[in-house]
Amino acid sequence: MTLRLAAHSANPAVLADVFDENVNIAVWKRELSDDLQDAAIRFVASNPSFKRAMTVSPDGALACVSEALGTSEPCTLSTNIAGLVEMFCYLLGIERAGLRLGVLDAAMCPKFHVDRVPCRLVTTFLGSGTEWLPNDVVDRTKLGLGSGGLPDLESGLLQTENDIERLSCGDVAMLKGELWEGNEGAGLVHRSPTVTAGDARLLLTLDVSH
Repeated sequence: MTLRLAAHSANPAVLADVFDENVNIAVWKRELSDDLQDAAIRFVASNPSFKRAMTVSPDGALACVSEALGTSEPCTLSTNIAGLVEMFCYLLGIERAGLRLGVLDAAMCPKFHVDRVPCRLVTTFLGSGTEWLPNDVVDRTKLGLGSGGLPDLESGLLQTENDIERLSCGDVAMLKGELWEGNEGAGLVHRSPTVTAGDARLLLTLDVSH
């Protein structure tokens, strides 16, 4: 039986482990610099309702993101995001990525689910990180309609809240989805975290763009 495991490292090269058939999440345990943390805090404070979606190429990402952020010159945040676009496209051998960047004051996807995509990069610049479940604790028959409308902790999808893993703020993760060849029925099960009233998240996701 093919395993579905997590790969973790402080080295960004770990993201390439997503190509291992036994891995369905690869996590770069990234520490945000003080400058980047400050930039995220300032941006969210000034743009509490910000949400943008765009298709970008590695060459054009910096200009597109800078414009979306409302800065005429590249800044700490836009430069970092452009670097992640370049990394994502290079790793997957693609020319464009679908980029979504948003400030969230509530859980965008509050129930555990799988994504019908080949692969998705997620990182949180501010606030709580994405929550996910190790493959061996999941009863996939309880996903979606199989939950019978019950909350995740009551449906039988998982046994205990202690089963839930959480990305830290700053972590960069490659989440293998249902459309990754050979990963059908084994997409990473994950959800958005609860956002405490008065708090916010700054979330970036990158997808394969066709």
